[in-house]
Amino acid sequence: MTKVAFVTGGTRGIGRAITERLKADGFAVAAGYSGNEAAAKACADEIGTMVVKGNVGSFEDCARAAKEVEAELGPIDVLVNNAGITRDAVFHRMTPEQWSEVISVNMNSAFNMTRQVIDGMRERNWGRIINISSINGQKGQMGQTNYSAAKAGLIGFTKALAQENAKKGITVNAIAPGYIDTEMVQAVPEAVLAGIISAIPVGRLGRADEIAAGVAFLARDDAGFITGATLTMNGGQYITT
Repeated sequence: MTKVAFVTGGTRGIGRAITERLKADGFAVAAGYSGNEAAAKACADEIGTMVVKGNVGSFEDCARAAKEVEAELGPIDVLVNNAGITRDAVFHRMTPEQWSEVISVNMNSAFNMTRQVIDGMRERNWGRIINISSINGQKGQMGQTNYSAAKAGLIGFTKALAQENAKKGITVNAIAPGYIDTEMVQAVPEAVLAGIISAIPVGRLGRADEIAAGVAFLARDDAGFITGATLTMNGGQYITT
């Protein structure tokens, strides 16, 4: 039977690349989005995937989204928690809203969405949960205490959930991308971006399709012995043991 994958934030940037790769690999794919209707329509038309609108920071929206996907495609076998935003500011100037919004979308969403699918995965004794963290969740980044905290939290979430579900045939892993050539990174001032690239040993930004390849690998049947891991994909910019 065709396996079903759901990618949050799956119509733009890294998320769209993941959606496209999983579709090419034979999954029935649904892509979540929050508001960009043009990007969602393009994703549906060009890739041929289901798109589902909602706020991943809302438990109720996630419950509705999961039900819509299951009604159209079937039970969700692979969940990619990819949705993320930035609201950058140095901490002593950060507002409660900037903190709360990033934590809600980048961290709470992992609970909200995973909670909808975990019971079904346990019943079927198979599942893949892949959380998209960040290099800045590993090393921290000035001006991003909110983002770094959320992305670091995803790594802890991954490790704990992996232990709880390993005997049920469910793997839980994280990918920590470095700086990837997406709209978010392209919005960085040119001089700042040049400095970032100079600090990457491979000498370039990463590509969204490279991150998607990592997701595709972790989603495979034969990746079943890999769980609780964080796959670092940053061109050597931050090397962990």
